[in-house]
Amino acid sequence: MSRTKLIKFFILFLAIAILIIIFWPFEKNRAESEILQESEFLYHPLVKYGIVIDSMTIQYGKVKKNQYLADILLSYDVDYPTINQLARKARPVFNVRKIRSGNPYAVLFTVDSIPAVQYFVYNISLTEYVVFDLRDTLNVYKGSKEIRKVISSTTGVIESSLWNSFVENGTNPYLAVELSDIYAWAIDFFGIQKGDSYRIMFEELIVEDDTIGIGNIIAGCITHMGYDYFAYYFVQDSVGDYFDEEANSLRRTFLKSPLRFSRISSRFSHSRLHPILKIRRPHHGVDYAAPSGTPVHTIGDGVVIKKGYERRGGGRYIKIRHNGTYSTVYMHLSGYAKGIKNGTHIKQGDVIGYVGKTGLATGPHLDFRVYKNGEPIDPLKVKSPSAKPVDSVNRIQFDHLVDVLNQRLDTLYIPHNLSDTYRCPTN
Repeated sequence: MSRTKLIKFFILFLAIAILIIIFWPFEKNRAESEILQESEFLYHPLVKYGIVIDSMTIQYGKVKKNQYLADILLSYDVDYPTINQLARKARPVFNVRKIRSGNPYAVLFTVDSIPAVQYFVYNISLTEYVVFDLRDTLNVYKGSKEIRKVISSTTGVIESSLWNSFVENGTNPYLAVELSDIYAWAIDFFGIQKGDSYRIMFEELIVEDDTIGIGNIIAGCITHMGYDYFAYYFVQDSVGDYFDEEANSLRRTFLKSPLRFSRISSRFSHSRLHPILKIRRPHHGVDYAAPSGTPVHTIGDGVVIKKGYERRGGGRYIKIRHNGTYSTVYMHLSGYAKGIKNGTHIKQGDVIGYVGKTGLATGPHLDFRVYKNGEPIDPLKVKSPSAKPVDSVNRIQFDHLVDVLNQRLDTLYIPHNLSDTYRCPTN
């Protein structure tokens, strides 16, 4: 080989060596990174109650009647001295005497030939628990489970009542109570008719794999007597409330009715045949038939100006002055809510008493009356002004939200009969 070729070969070899020295660490690091990422993807430790349980076994149980902490732990071979120490350490955190029968618990063991208890976990509620750590250093602390919010929807046509419709389609019927609160100023739920329909988007609260309740209703449309009543949840000034499509608040000065679920048994009349006296005389109120003990809510803020009893009339009753124009009366009560007396200030929706049949009454019901400037008026025809609408500085944001929510509501199918009613996730 000539001298020139030998020099060229040496220069090429040197260049390759330099490249290997420069890029080898990067390739090594990239390979290690890929291996690390792959191992992270493949390995996910099992966690329960904030504890890694890969190397443990779990036994679940429920507290039996007249069973206490000592009874439970003794059955798992935990000695008395350890139990006494745990009870003392628990005092600032949890009163062990408040362990209730029926509540679930979990016992975590080591995976050994002779398993040893590592943790005892008592579930205080669906979301809160207390951990008794039995390892080398005894410890007691509280924990809480993550609550996830999942947006779901439900639609349906009403056959008998909103409540029954939700029960039929497998939706939490508590949603009906929430809707009655939201629409209380816009729709008289005692007047809901067969054929009315609804489209509702709402939050389901999920803990682990179980639904534990309902969060906010995000948007809804109830079609009542051919008219669409929309509601949108919107937050302004850190406070969430419900507004219609024109950005007006759904809240009014008065609730539409003092009972959440019932039926109208007698309406406002200047000449009604009294069911007991059998004579015609004015009935300047609306009778709502409901079971004895049903809570009665005040329809607006006010002051109790009369709490009394009419043996040959309205029985136990309460009269509330709301302002200089309006007052309301609630009659035939079985009893009064705690703290109700003359001069008591009450807030809209407060429970003031309970449905009964005191005085002249054939059965349990509420005789509800409204007075305007001292004159009786039909409670079902009371017009009430709106509360504060969406602020002008938030209007663009609100209108955009309404557009988005309406697009989602438009995708929800309204069934033509009850058998088609369904609910579905909207995520």
